[in-house]
Amino acid sequence: QVQLVESGGGLVQAGGSLRLSCAASGRISSITRTGWYRQAPGNQRELVATISSFGSRTNYDDSVKGRFVISRDNAKNTMYLEMNSLKPEDTAVYYCAAEDRYRGTFWGQGTQVTVSS
Repeated sequence: QVQLVESGGGLVQAGGSLRLSCAASGRISSITRTGWYRQAPGNQRELVATISSFGSRTNYDDSVKGRFVISRDNAKNTMYLEMNSLKPEDTAVYYCAAEDRYRGTFWGQGTQVTVSS
């Protein structure tokens, strides 16, 4: 199994910044692409950003381009999401996900991000 644990969420004012972390443990040798997703109340879970195995390719939802930066440190088995210029509409539970070559996608338990206006 793969365990993913998010941290770094919290309450921030609009225009502020937060940095989320996702620590992976367990059988992670076949993990490839990883990413961040979010789900606001009443909405479906949506993609925020993804990053390839060695960080050479990233992909962002249009709503966060230029404000959020995804990165990963494979030596620490940790992925990050630097969130800047936060807006109230960024309020959601943020989940990290890890795609496994053989076993599908693993998910973390989520961390709440609340942006006040």
